[in-house]
Amino acid sequence: MNRIKNLGWRVTMAGLGINLALGILYTWSIFKMTIKESIESGDGLFNWSLASLNDPYAVCCLVFAFAMIFAGRIQDKLSPRITAVIGGVLTGLGLILISFSTAWISWIIGFGILTGMGLGFGYASATPPAIKWFPPAKTGMIAGIVVAGFGLASVYIAPLATFLIERFGLSQAMLIFGIAFLVIVSGLAQLLVNPPEGYVHPDTVHTKASVAAAAVNFEPGRMLRTGAFYKLWIIFCIASGAGLMIIGSVAGMAKQGMGQTAWLVVALMAVGNASGRVIAGILSDRIGRANTLFIMLVFQAVIIFSLLFITPAQVVFLVLAAMFIGFNYGTNLSLFPSATKDFFGLKNFGVNYGLVFSAWGVGGFIFPRVSQMIVAYANSPRMAYILAAGLLLACAVLALTTKAPVADTEAQTGFTATAVAEKI
Repeated sequence: MNRIKNLGWRVTMAGLGINLALGILYTWSIFKMTIKESIESGDGLFNWSLASLNDPYAVCCLVFAFAMIFAGRIQDKLSPRITAVIGGVLTGLGLILISFSTAWISWIIGFGILTGMGLGFGYASATPPAIKWFPPAKTGMIAGIVVAGFGLASVYIAPLATFLIERFGLSQAMLIFGIAFLVIVSGLAQLLVNPPEGYVHPDTVHTKASVAAAAVNFEPGRMLRTGAFYKLWIIFCIASGAGLMIIGSVAGMAKQGMGQTAWLVVALMAVGNASGRVIAGILSDRIGRANTLFIMLVFQAVIIFSLLFITPAQVVFLVLAAMFIGFNYGTNLSLFPSATKDFFGLKNFGVNYGLVFSAWGVGGFIFPRVSQMIVAYANSPRMAYILAAGLLLACAVLALTTKAPVADTEAQTGFTATAVAEKI
């Protein structure tokens, strides 16, 4: 049999590049800050209520997540290349649309719906083909590298957005980003390819556990009947929602103490976001997904609680807190796809992870919206921080009880892990 050329690193780097473009979502706090200044100055450009400032961002998160389910199915059945092109086109069209209007409904449709769908399709296309080219022992690491691009994007998008907004205004900045990302994502999509059916990496170690895991391929319906799915979903919803609540507002927090250099906090938080994805992925390959989740959830709760004692004038502490929040939030984006692959298999990974990822959208919709309402009516985010920290600690306890659905695995394959191993 001819040796198959491994394209794993090419696919991984293409996925990383796609996510570097799609990570514009995490620069929302820069856009929101500009919109807020327009509302408060009464210049007539943005006639929104302050309570609705996070609405496009919240809708984008929700649409992004549920688009992942459909995009995952297309990725599984057709091609990651097609899925990524759809993502690039939708993202670009959404940003181009809002460049022609400042109306709230235009931003809901353009940034919230179109760009949200584009992010879902683009994001769904990147991770599955990459991890299929590598052995199971590197699942966390590869997933972390691919999704690191999404978190790292703000390192260049935040200062670039600040420059473009100051030079051309927010609308023209959106037009430039829309055209650029449409072209870039569609181009990188051509490098995405799945390995041949039945491909096994030469470095794959055939232990009893790994062979049994390879036999696991849950259909979406069967996955939805397991307790493990709902535990993962609840933890993901709260962990991501708490992180997005801070990420969506961090530039506004930093603005009070850092002025026009507030983008620096967004960029540094992005570094933490990206590094968290890679480090958590590698760590979870060694000590397990549940144990890593427990550590990161407790850490995230402590950091968010510390915001109660940090003032905008304490710039150094604010920057450190932002980086750690970014780091802890980023861990979710490598741990949950890795856990989904481990628990439910690779065959239907795209749609299965899309269903798990819907938790990210629900959390991203609820937490930023609720926190913005708390700030608007109480003039303080303190209660939002306390609520988020408490929920994260509860999730840390739940993470320790989250395990692969062994009984369901044996039922669907028709034999036990030991029986599988005896067949090799």
